[in-house]
Amino acid sequence: MLSDKDKMILSTLDDIKISLLLIIARCKDINSSDDFLDEEDGLLKLDGVSMRLIAIGEGFKNIDKLSDNKLLTNYPNIPWKQVKGIRDILSHHYFDLDAETIFDICQNDISDLLNTTIKIIEDVTQK
Repeated sequence: MLSDKDKMILSTLDDIKISLLLIIARCKDINSSDDFLDEEDGLLKLDGVSMRLIAIGEGFKNIDKLSDNKLLTNYPNIPWKQVKGIRDILSHHYFDLDAETIFDICQNDISDLLNTTIKIIEDVTQK
């Protein structure tokens, strides 16, 4: 039987998983950071991806709180400080948004984060 905290963690992880899948879908036609900036559609994608990254960072911060900072440390393949920190950067310095950084995250980090999120969901579910 899952505890209420575990249920809240799973709910947050499901939201994060959905956001990661949306980022992947939105970035499938983005081949460089310029694709975010060249046309209005690219800017809309950049805004959408940025908002999802904010939500993901906030979600993992909440998971840390709910798990007393114990759950995410079991998955050292992810730089959790940076994952949670991108939320602060995007939220507080939005006009300094760097399309190259967002493109790099989409190309190099989202798949690993999705795979790890799925693994965490499986592990928490099997408790």
